[in-house]
Amino acid sequence: MKFVAVTSCPTGVAHTYMAAEALQMAAKELGYEIKVETQGSVGAENIITEKDLEEARAVIIAADTNVGKSRFEGMLIIEVPVKDAIKDPKALIKRAMNAKPSERAASLAGEKKPKEKETGTGVYKHLMTGVSFMIPFVVAGGLLIAIGFAVGGIYVFDNPGTIGETLFSTGKSAFALMIPILGAYISYSIADRPGIVPGMVGGYIASTNGSGFLGAMVAGFAAGYLVLAIKKYIKLPKSFQSLMPVLIIPLLSTTIMGLLMVYVIGKPMALFNTTLESWLTSLNGVNAALLGIILGCMMAFDMGGPVNKAAYTFAAATVANGKPSAVMAAGMVAGMVPPLGIALSTVITKDKYTPEEREAGKANWALGISFITEGAIPFAAADPLRVIPSLMAGSAVAGAISMIFDCTLVVPHGGIWVLAIPNVVTGLLPYIIALVAGTVVTALILSTIKKPIEK
Repeated sequence: MKFVAVTSCPTGVAHTYMAAEALQMAAKELGYEIKVETQGSVGAENIITEKDLEEARAVIIAADTNVGKSRFEGMLIIEVPVKDAIKDPKALIKRAMNAKPSERAASLAGEKKPKEKETGTGVYKHLMTGVSFMIPFVVAGGLLIAIGFAVGGIYVFDNPGTIGETLFSTGKSAFALMIPILGAYISYSIADRPGIVPGMVGGYIASTNGSGFLGAMVAGFAAGYLVLAIKKYIKLPKSFQSLMPVLIIPLLSTTIMGLLMVYVIGKPMALFNTTLESWLTSLNGVNAALLGIILGCMMAFDMGGPVNKAAYTFAAATVANGKPSAVMAAGMVAGMVPPLGIALSTVITKDKYTPEEREAGKANWALGISFITEGAIPFAAADPLRVIPSLMAGSAVAGAISMIFDCTLVVPHGGIWVLAIPNVVTGLLPYIIALVAGTVVTALILSTIKKPIEK
C-alpha cells in the first residue's frame, strides 16, 4: 500500500523535514510505502510524480502554508497542520488508510473529491504562507546589512560605491521587498495567482505610507478576498471571458487596493505603527522585562507553531528598517533557549532520557545555537505537561534579561553565528548571560520535574 505526502512549514526549515521523517518512519513501521515531497526553504524536493499519484491510495498534506492541490484532483486528500505529522504520524497514516471505500471509489471515478480538513486553514494559513515567502527576504536583508556594517563600519552608508556600502544597500533593498512580498503572498494564498498583483501593490503602498508590516497584512487579506469577490460577482459574456485574468481582475483589484490603502487603511495603520514604536522606545526597567517575559513565553510555547511565529514575526518587523531592535534580540535569545535547555538536561540527568532522546539532545546543541527552536518539539510532544512549562520559564528569563540590559540586534536570524560580526549586537556580554541563564533555568526545572525512565 502506497501513500504520498507533502510537508511544508512557514520557514521551510525544521518542521518541514521533521514531519517528512516522522511520516517515513511511521509508514515503515506500519508496513506501508510513502513518498514525501518537502516544500522547504530550498524549494520542492523529492517531487511527487504522476506515477506516484497513480499508485497512491491517498494524499496527506501536512502544512501550515498554502499547498497547491490541483495535481491531486480526484484523489482523497487528508489535510492537517504540519505539527500533526510530527506528533502522531502513525495515526495520520492509519486515518488515510481507513478512509471509506466509497470515498475512494468516488475519487477514482473523477467525481468531486472528498476531503477531510482540520484546523490550520483559513486566516492562519494565509498569514503563514505570506510569512514563509517573506522570511528569506528578512534574513538575507538583515545579514547583508550586518556584513555591510562589519566591512564598512558603523557609518558605512556615508561611503557610496564601497564594498561595504554596496552590501549594506543590497540588504536594505531586500528589506524593502519584504513588505510587498508579505502582502502579495497572503493574497496569493487566498485567491491564487490573480491575488499577487493587488496584494503586492497594496504591500508596496504600505511600505511607503508608514503603515508598514501591519498595513501589508491587512492589504494582503483585503486584496485576496477582493479578487475572490470580483471573480464571483463580475460575469462577462463567453466571448470576453479571456479578458478577466489579463485585464479585468488585475486592473480592477489593483485600482481598488490603491484607493483603500491611501484613503482607508494607510492612515490608521501608520498611526498604530507610530504609537507602537513610541511605546517600544519608551520601555525600560519593569516594563521592558515584562515584554521580554511575554516574548519568551510565546517563543517557547509551541516552538514554531502559530504562537511562536506570531512572536517572531512581530520581532522581525522591528528590524525592517535596519535599525537595532531590542525586541528582536529578546525574541532570538528566547528562541534559542528551548533546544539548548533540553540538550543540557539530557547531559545532567541522563537517567531521565532514553538513549534515543540523549542522541537527539546532542543535535539540539547545534539547533539551539543556530536559532532553530523546533529541535525541542519531539521532547515536548512526548511529555508536554513537564517540558513546555520548563521551556517557557527559561525563555522568559532569557527574554527579560535581554530587555532589561537593552541588548539589540540588527539581524532577524542567525543564532550565535552572527554575534561575532561587528555592530550586529549591542550589549554582547549581557546577551550571552541571558542565553546561558535561560538555558540553565530550563535544564534545572526540566531535570527536576521530569520522571526517570522506567526500567
